[in-house]
Amino acid sequence: MTNAKGTDRIESPPLIAEESFTDAAAAVARAQEIFDRNTKFLRDRFAAMVAGDLPKGRVRACYPHIYVQTDTHARLDSRLAYGFLSGPGRHGTTVTRPDLFEGYLKDQISLLIKNHNVPVTVGESEQLIPLHFAFYDGTHVEGAIASGMQRPLRDYFDVPDIADMDDAIVNGEFETAPGSEYPLAPFTAARVDYSLHRLQHYTATAAEHFQNFVLFTNYQFYVDEFCRMAHELLAGGDTSYEAFVEPGNIVTRRGADSVGSATPSGRLPQMPAYHLVGERGSGITLINIGIGPSNAKTITDHVAVLRPHAWLMLGHCAGLRNSQELGDYVLAHGYVREDNVLNADLPPWVPIPPLAEVQVALEQAVAEVTGLQGYELKRIMRTGTVASIDNRNWELRDHREPVRRFSQSRAIALDMESATIAANGFRFRVPYGTLLCVSDKPLHGELKLPGMATDFYKRQVAQHLEIGIRAIEKLRAMPLERLHSRKLRSFAETAFQ
Repeated sequence: MTNAKGTDRIESPPLIAEESFTDAAAAVARAQEIFDRNTKFLRDRFAAMVAGDLPKGRVRACYPHIYVQTDTHARLDSRLAYGFLSGPGRHGTTVTRPDLFEGYLKDQISLLIKNHNVPVTVGESEQLIPLHFAFYDGTHVEGAIASGMQRPLRDYFDVPDIADMDDAIVNGEFETAPGSEYPLAPFTAARVDYSLHRLQHYTATAAEHFQNFVLFTNYQFYVDEFCRMAHELLAGGDTSYEAFVEPGNIVTRRGADSVGSATPSGRLPQMPAYHLVGERGSGITLINIGIGPSNAKTITDHVAVLRPHAWLMLGHCAGLRNSQELGDYVLAHGYVREDNVLNADLPPWVPIPPLAEVQVALEQAVAEVTGLQGYELKRIMRTGTVASIDNRNWELRDHREPVRRFSQSRAIALDMESATIAANGFRFRVPYGTLLCVSDKPLHGELKLPGMATDFYKRQVAQHLEIGIRAIEKLRAMPLERLHSRKLRSFAETAFQ
């Protein structure tokens, strides 16, 4: 068989013919059939090679392909932010892990069939599945190869190609050649697979444990409190959540003991994730991203492929106003981006607007948890601009220039991650929000020092985390079409959210 690139002597599974569907569940089932068959073919052939049965040529298999075609601009429902084609033509995408994305794919395909009254066609694509991505359990492919092999792995199997993994579609930079297929989804299958593997590497938890609502923090105090609260909820029989998953895929189910493997060598990964699992992914994932905008961009680049319903930043900040007190809250409604990690993907001149649904949920959560309303609530929470900077020790330079910029922007708080997380939410069309807690006031002589910081963390973390969880519960109660509003969509978008 000759593969997509025209190379002879190819070992591939027989081609599965295209078929059109008017039922989303049936379409996803066919994509699953193709994916399972093709990835198993690669795994089996690799196992045979390791056992000494070398391939006679190249071993190849391709991702499933889904496409829709229409010859009109019309659609049945114009109120939705997604679920419709941007114009006439053929719109398609490659897909991976239909088991993991089953609910997402069914929802997106159902909307296309409903809004355009056309079938969805499923078949095999020409995008090659890299051998590494045929394994989704963290298998180290190169480590399994016999040391005596005379030829490198890539002589037999396809390996990940960074040319297939860029963000041109989601960045709005992808150009469709005349007569070619328009993108149907924001990410290709290879781009998604890459992020699924990176998530497992960075967080030490499998992709299937991630929930649709994500909290980011950069302090272990929040993790400790989240773990305490999760175990308490499960032990108390709370039916809102089914299980709690910790790094190493250690699973504690409601009313049961923990199962799973420990984190390798007892060490935590770079950005450990903790998952309070709800029905159909409706729970909460908390990720300790560490410090700095680079980490914030890295993790959100990968979480985005899971298409979460919202992500929020809960962290600490420097209060820039003398009227603020340690422990006060800052609800960001704008950002000064001096993080310098997203400039190539989203220029700093692009405004990152506040999202009303998220802002209201956060403000209501603060009021409910603190018991304060109206004017009294203003005493402990300010809404305003947050500046994010990539230099943690900015105070050690001549600080007159940054202070002038903070003043001109009306910034009321300074941190290192919030603008990055919000900007990547905007870029990836993931609803975002930020609620920070003032932990120091460097412009007013209150620096973050060890003793003061420890007392502050012990006193404030539990309340702050409770507010974040309460806000997520409010977002979870919203209809998805309200949460995923048109505010995050451009004028030429993919049909898949």
